[in-house]
Amino acid sequence: MRLSDLVEYLDRYLRVREIPDAEHAWNGLQVENGGSVGSIVAAVDASQDTIDGVVAAAARRADQDPAIILVHHGLFWDGRQSVTGRHYRRLRALLEHDLALYSAHIPLDVHPEVGNNAVLARALGLRDTQPFDDYHGVPLGVAGTLVMDREALVAQLEAMLGTSARVVPGGPSETRTVGVITGAAGSRIRAAREAGCDTFVTGEGAHHTYFDAMEWGINVIYAGHYATEQVGVRALAQHLGERFSLPWEFHDHPTGL
Repeated sequence: MRLSDLVEYLDRYLRVREIPDAEHAWNGLQVENGGSVGSIVAAVDASQDTIDGVVAAAARRADQDPAIILVHHGLFWDGRQSVTGRHYRRLRALLEHDLALYSAHIPLDVHPEVGNNAVLARALGLRDTQPFDDYHGVPLGVAGTLVMDREALVAQLEAMLGTSARVVPGGPSETRTVGVITGAAGSRIRAAREAGCDTFVTGEGAHHTYFDAMEWGINVIYAGHYATEQVGVRALAQHLGERFSLPWEFHDHPTGL
């Protein structure tokens, strides 16, 4: 299919022109190609490992149209940089192999269908979900009912995400109301507590958040930044694959963080 058609759909579906984000997120098409797309590759990060993996896979399928790479963390987090060093190597590989790259950060976090928070909340089995907290006025987290032994919840997360979770056991041993904000949302513990959550699932947080959780009486489960944010790009790629009859795959490059 035409790259322009796919990008137009993604921009509308994810509302990339409406959702606020960090200055260097650069949501949307970051690198274009010759104009056609034959497959979709999802990945969390636009790292060299991801790009090299897609290049290697494309070499094995030389008869297909080029791929588009969908990522949550794009190329330009360092801000304005000269096209040298690792920036040059990444761009050179994309351009030489006619690979397009599309990034969606906060727009993917908050999406009600394929967003990181919504997908992880559904996978955990949260019921009667409601939004909580916001990012510059845009609803961010998802909270809902989940009656489960705390350790069973941790085990479920670890098995589901292929991760090793860290737990701050400030709340009850049996969860009832669980909040989810993926990624580096340790600073949002207060918001989860104020929303009535006894347990908060996120990716990572700072040292002092241990005391926040223990003194405010809320469980905090740090399941890994990478691990919690692999779910959105998978869901987005699957959605696009089904809608446009495009083959898709997920390239897994875990950081352990």
